Amino acid sequence: MFEFNIIPGAVIKKILAENPRQTLNSVEASYLAHHDGETVNPDSYFLRFPQNEKNRIIALPASIHSDVNVSGIKWISSFPDNIRQGIPRASAVLILNDQETGYPFACLEASLISAARTAASAVLGAFWLNKQHRKVESIAFIGAGIIARNILDMFFADDWQLQKVSVYDKDAASAQAFSNYAAEQSDAETGVAIDLSAALEADIVVFATNAGTPYVLEPMRFRPGQIVLNISLRDIAPELIVGAWNIFDDVDHCLKASTSPHLAEQLTGSRDFVTGTLAELIRGQISVDDSRPLVYSPFGMGILDLALGKAIYDEALEQNHAIAIPHFFEETNRW
Repeated sequence: MFEFNIIPGAVIKKILAENPRQTLNSVEASYLAHHDGETVNPDSYFLRFPQNEKNRIIALPASIHSDVNVSGIKWISSFPDNIRQGIPRASAVLILNDQETGYPFACLEASLISAARTAASAVLGAFWLNKQHRKVESIAFIGAGIIARNILDMFFADDWQLQKVSVYDKDAASAQAFSNYAAEQSDAETGVAIDLSAALEADIVVFATNAGTPYVLEPMRFRPGQIVLNISLRDIAPELIVGAWNIFDDVDHCLKASTSPHLAEQLTGSRDFVTGTLAELIRGQISVDDSRPLVYSPFGMGILDLALGKAIYDEALEQNHAIAIPHFFEETNRW
């Protein structure tokens, strides 16, 4: 009852690489469990710093009562200036709690888990918006960081046929590094887009930046049937959101914190532009077509981290790769 284990990043990386399909299945099952009322997923809580408003640390508490049956919290920081030092923007830990006693039983390095579940959510959204096909002629990534790389990896792991992969990033070195990486991973034609407008011509456009305000503004447009994975949430002008089909992981969660959909709600004074959730699309309760652009905006929910983290924890125990911390809880009796 009072065991406590640490699962380090090297173990998590190994387990994720061994079975990427597990990540996709975990994310889809979590969305459906959420749709079926089997989760508790409160709002995220933001610790901000007045001396540097770009930085934040976010708490994502959650509980999932399906077969996973676990509660916990992800504590993830975002310090954008880290990239100037050549280190990742985000770092995180995940705590898993027992449903019966409330006692925490594991701490996992969670930046890899967070990136993997974000990538799986993006690829899952693309699959359902692409009429359940895994083939497009072109895909473009706006932003060439770790999240973009993980999304690209997940597309390949899910056996997508991508004829052309392009990237646009204000940092030319990052864009070139991403393009080189894509070329190493597949036979697709790869390259750096000459500008943002060129990147926005792709069949699937993936936004994975740290933008705080929209910069994809009119007269820029997405074309009917084009798939837009709005992963970073704040790149797109609200006017462009209003004119699209809009699919979310959770509507209430996403329409806040000045995301592009939140700005669209403020602009129009309504939620008429909301099409529904990915779970509703999977279940056939809503439908979309190619008459408008197709925008998927996943805010990111703690239940995804919990479900994937619990699966990784179980596998780490099975492989004897968990690090037990003896006597982590010193007092285990009331008297």
